[in-house]
Amino acid sequence: MKTAQKFVCQSCQAPHPKWAGQCSQCRAWNSLEAMSQAPVSKVQASPPQRLSDVNVSKWPRMPTALGEFDRVLGGGLVPGAVVLLGGDPGVGKSTLLLQALGQLSQKHRILYVTGEESLEQVAARAQRLNVPLEDTWVMAETDCQAILAEARVHRTEIMVLDSVQTLGISEVAGAPGSVSQVRAVTHACVQFAKQHNTAIFLVGHVTKDGALAGPRMLEHMVDTVLYFEGEKDRTYRMVRAVKNRFGAVNEMGVFAMLDRGLKPVSHPSALFLSHTEQPMPGRVIMATWEGTRPLLVEVQALVDDSQGSQPRRVMVGLESQRVAMLLAVLSRHVGLSTAGQDVFINVVGGLRVLEPAADLAILAAVMSSVRNQALNASTVVFGEVGLGGELRPVPSGQARLAAAVQHGLKHAWIPAANQPKPKDLRAEGLSGCQCHAFHTVDTLLNQLFA
Repeated sequence: MKTAQKFVCQSCQAPHPKWAGQCSQCRAWNSLEAMSQAPVSKVQASPPQRLSDVNVSKWPRMPTALGEFDRVLGGGLVPGAVVLLGGDPGVGKSTLLLQALGQLSQKHRILYVTGEESLEQVAARAQRLNVPLEDTWVMAETDCQAILAEARVHRTEIMVLDSVQTLGISEVAGAPGSVSQVRAVTHACVQFAKQHNTAIFLVGHVTKDGALAGPRMLEHMVDTVLYFEGEKDRTYRMVRAVKNRFGAVNEMGVFAMLDRGLKPVSHPSALFLSHTEQPMPGRVIMATWEGTRPLLVEVQALVDDSQGSQPRRVMVGLESQRVAMLLAVLSRHVGLSTAGQDVFINVVGGLRVLEPAADLAILAAVMSSVRNQALNASTVVFGEVGLGGELRPVPSGQARLAAAVQHGLKHAWIPAANQPKPKDLRAEGLSGCQCHAFHTVDTLLNQLFA
């Protein structure tokens, strides 16, 4: 039977019987994509069940040799899970997955599918990384149906598709990498993973803005979405989970890129802190929270007279709109204006910090630079700042303080609501940390730089 064809708008998903330059529903131009429409067949639906009668069995985790990768996955890889890994070209996505497969291939059937490289290139990388080659199967193919058929015959337990933008299905209109093809390929992989209990890694490309290329629906279809972050000229790379149905969201793993591949960094706080004990103006240590653990990060600010008519605001690793709001709070409630000055703020180490707990440390770094007054090297600062100048508490305050004490920090400037009780100080081992707690940002900063 001949397969029918329809056109679907990629902006509003409205169907059209034929192609048109403009969608009649949302008025978007050149948004119609051809999609095949299989004949409708009557299928017997499975009967509903009581939720209490559903057999909930805990899937056994499959750990890899990379502890930080297991942390991001939620403790290891889950059978039947579909994991989408995105990142810039050359950041190390293929290297990370090959190293993870090296440990998993000793107990599970592995199939590595490459659509961008030759088999010789994959084998050469595996030899350089000292990955076992005997139990790892590899194939170069771009036909998704042929790949899934081979995986079914091979009884594959773990499969890597590198990358999803190079795969296609012959029955679907469009070139590989198009919206319709990426959606169809992902849908076929998800169905195969659930039916055959096969864990699948999908490697995805990213746009110049850092988002995953393809339809937004791609992230909704998979179980886990990971972003591999890091500059090519930096030693350290981060893997961040933005979606995980089997573990914590926003968990982060840190790796060091060496000659022999990626090495997990189990204590990343030392990487983001300065190794010098000499105080510097504009330098502040803050305690941020990444996934399920605290992380000490150094924030640096430089405030200088502007040489142009429009002062510059450059933020690296921070949300620019939130920093602009904090500078307005600093001017209104503390009386320190930066209207005619350039403001540069950087999170050391290439880390992105998006949580509100960084507010107080950002303002302290700006004020330290303006006054050219350095803080004590053993000082940690964290807390959320409201538009009224009030200091709001942040979650896991005692765990942040414990991490600071573990790294030798002795003075903490925090919101009053995060002040530990005396019994908590003794129980958590925080007796060596002197906490300075305040209700408003003006009183804290004026006391900090008195």
